Order: sequence, then C-alpha cells, then structure tokens
Amino acid sequence: MRLVDIAWNNLRRRRGKALLLVLGLTVGITTVVALQAITHTLRADVEVKLDEYGANILVVPRSNTLSLSYGGLTVSAAAYDVGELTERDVGLLWTIPFSRNLSIVAPKLLSAVEIADQTVLVAGVDFASELELKKWWRLEGRAPEADDEAIVGARVASLLGLDMGSPVQVGDDTFRIVAVLAENGTQDDDILFIDLDAARRALNRPDSVTLVEVAALCSACPVEEIVKQIEAVLPQARVSALRQAVTLRMETVEQLSHFSLFLSGVVLFSGGLVVLTTMMGAVSERKQEIGLFRAIGFRSAHIVRIILTEAALLSVVGGLLGWLVGMSAAALLAPGMARVDVAVRWDPWLVVGAVGLALIVGLLASLYPAARAARLDPTTALRSL
Repeated sequence: MRLVDIAWNNLRRRRGKALLLVLGLTVGITTVVALQAITHTLRADVEVKLDEYGANILVVPRSNTLSLSYGGLTVSAAAYDVGELTERDVGLLWTIPFSRNLSIVAPKLLSAVEIADQTVLVAGVDFASELELKKWWRLEGRAPEADDEAIVGARVASLLGLDMGSPVQVGDDTFRIVAVLAENGTQDDDILFIDLDAARRALNRPDSVTLVEVAALCSACPVEEIVKQIEAVLPQARVSALRQAVTLRMETVEQLSHFSLFLSGVVLFSGGLVVLTTMMGAVSERKQEIGLFRAIGFRSAHIVRIILTEAALLSVVGGLLGWLVGMSAAALLAPGMARVDVAVRWDPWLVVGAVGLALIVGLLASLYPAARAARLDPTTALRSL
C-alpha cells in the first residue's frame, strides 16, 4: 500500500480531527484572501478617484521668473526670457514612451481681459478634456456645445452680474454664458472659460498655449519618469509633478498594504497554532498505530511522510475553501464596508497563492508533530495494546 493511501485512510477514519484542521486553515486563509482582495480593491479605487481629482503634472513655458504668490495673493513681478508653447508641443506629449499612462491632456490659453470695467482672467480650454479632468465641477446650466458659448466662475458671475444667456465681449467676439460654475473655493471661481480655438481668434494668439494640465495614471510607473520624458520632448517647458496628490496616493496605498500584511500575519499565526495543536493531538491518539507501522518495518522517514501527506491534503482543501469564502466575503463586504466603486477582481493568481500559503502553514505547523511521531519507540507504543 502506498503512503498516500495510508494517509488518506487515516483522514477518513478521523474525520473530526481532519475537519478541525481544515476549519483552522480555512479561517486563516479566508481572512488573508479577503483582506488582500479588499486592499487591492481599495488601492484601485483610491487610484481611480485620485486620477479623477485632477491634473498631477503641470507643463508651463520655461522662464526666469520666480513665483511671487502666497495664499492666493499675487505680488507683481517682471517676467523675462519667457518661452511659449504651441499646439504642436501638446501633440508631442503623446509621443513619450509612457504615453499610454496619460489619461487626460488639457491645454489652456490664459489672458487678462477688460470686461465691464473689470479685469477678468479668461481661459481658453478644450471643454471636452476640461470637463473630464475636473469631474468635481457642478454646473448650473449645461456644457458648452458651440465655440461661442462660455462657462463663468461663481465670483466672476456675481461681480459682473452674469447669468445664463448673458453676453460677454472678449476682444472682438461675443460669447454667451450657458453655465455658471458652482463655487468650489478654487481659482476656477474667478475665471471665464471659453473655447480654446475661439480664444485664440479673439485674443489674436493663433496656435498659442499658456500651460498644459496632465492627468497621468501612475499606478504602474513613477510620475517622476513621466516628468523626465516630457522634459526630453519639450526642453523649452518646465514640467512639475503636483507632489501633494502623488504623495497622498502613495501614503494611502502603503498604509493599506502594511495594515493588511500585519493582520494577515496575525491570523496565519493563529491558524498555524490550530494546525499544530490538532496534529499533536492526532499523534498522541495514534501511538499504537505508529508502533505497529514501526514494528512491520516502516522507517522514521515513512512516518514523517505519512503525517506530512495528511497535512498537505488537508491544507489544499483548506486553501481552496479559504480562497472561495474569502473572495465571496470580499465581494459582499467591500462595497458596503469599504465604500468603493471598483468591483472586486477575482484574480486567478490569488487562488494559487491561497493554496500555496495554506500548504506552507500546514506543513510547517506539522513538522514538529511529525518529528515527534517518528521518534516514538515502537516497543513503548506496543505495550498499550
């Protein structure tokens, strides 16, 4: 009879002990799988929401001007040796090696314009990319559909008495307000937004771009590398990453990962203790059986292999059950408890990891009981017969 058959028959005769061992491993693997699945889902959800929050890379013309602003207050400064960006430069952004990670590229043309005896900052934008970049915008009205339609910030609208349908003169062109941007506490409240091509015509600045905001999906690549690649294709531009958004993302992901790993380690240790205790009890109950094996010629190595084979069979079952229950629990709990919008992904590699982890815990916890069983003196064990 093969050793695996002996191990299988032993498990069938002692179903209660086998069930307890499988239950201990299942609880441990379930907790680990659920934590990992929820952590991965949280990471994906955080990345999606942070990427939707706005630009994390800013491209502006290179100059020798220092920033003289603090807390929203800007002190006048003289700019010199200021370069200029063009529509061709915007197109070059899509040629960098990491262009697949650029989700949104939003060029802008900015200019101060006199409107109703007030100096107003006018921003020429591509409304399709701008509205996609700033998903938090709340419009009282509708999105512009023609190049003579505009969106006005809340404070500009209040200061100039503008509302939906109001005409606004920019240069020689007239624009009609179709939406008022709800106040959000940013500089957008002080801006009049018009179509980019229309702004170029009205301001007589064909093909000009003042700055470019870029939203990059940086979960699979460092944002610093994207910055370097943009600087390589646009040497006349100053490229900077908005560190606050990137740092927040990395810190959040790291905290989630560390918490998940720590808690997983604690639960796995507890599962290993259950396996150790169960196997020690099984060895104590089987002294006579082990003595018979030794008396008919089984060596110590055979006894160890039988015990470890039993542990391996039960570990595979516990790993599979733990993966199935853990993933089901994660799919049910993640939307409510973690409040994520991203669906839990059933990663096929996670089942491999769950079974492998269960095998490692089960076999390690069974080494001492197996060694103890192999050291039993057959004559001592047979005296109780």
